[in-house]
Amino acid sequence: MNADSDGQIGAVVPVRSREGSPAADDFVPSALGTREHWDAVYERELRAFQEYGDTGEVWFGEESMNRLIRWLQKHKIPLDASVLDIGTGNGVFLVELVKHGFFNITGIDYSPSAIKLSASILEKEGLANINLKVEDFLNLSTKLSGFHVCIDKGTFDAISLNPDNAVEKRKQYVMSLSRVLEVKGFFLITSCNWTKSELLDVFREGFELLEELPTPKFSFGGRSGNTVAALVFQKREVSLDKVS
Repeated sequence: MNADSDGQIGAVVPVRSREGSPAADDFVPSALGTREHWDAVYERELRAFQEYGDTGEVWFGEESMNRLIRWLQKHKIPLDASVLDIGTGNGVFLVELVKHGFFNITGIDYSPSAIKLSASILEKEGLANINLKVEDFLNLSTKLSGFHVCIDKGTFDAISLNPDNAVEKRKQYVMSLSRVLEVKGFFLITSCNWTKSELLDVFREGFELLEELPTPKFSFGGRSGNTVAALVFQKREVSLDKVS
């Protein structure tokens, strides 16, 4: 996903079959939702980094990273809290987390080229001891669990555009999130394809909204809104009634 410094999205935009409809099957399938697309993207970015030192784009712009860091600091998230970056891409956000003192960090991506790029960028920055894994979040092969914070900047958006049963993949995403995030852990999501109300519906099972983060606004034709949605959820405790 490409973005400028104000968080305007270039490569991934809301793609709906009916304007304004929140239906779960409302997205038009796109290559942007396929692994093949992102493999090709990160293979190009890896070559560009190796040849020119270009780290690539920052999804949703640098302000999106600063917004998340500010929230972590405001709520005094411990620097040793375990943090999972879902779909880490070029790993630039991992660099920012380390610069702000966080050190128990894991970045995953289903593209091997993305992980190679992340590793190269971290090495250039002189950063070590950051866990990087080639992982498909929908089909986790390792025992990832117990994270205090999970962060998503655009990965859920891409999954929503997958041509192969995106509705089921979104359900798998929620299940995987529930698996890796500890009870009372925090999930920070930034999305250009989903509104606040739609995200509340998607994550209604097992998660509660804590906060909506401020994002850039737009006005057009007498109507106003946000260019992206940025929400913080907390994983609920399992009710004993539900367990029984």
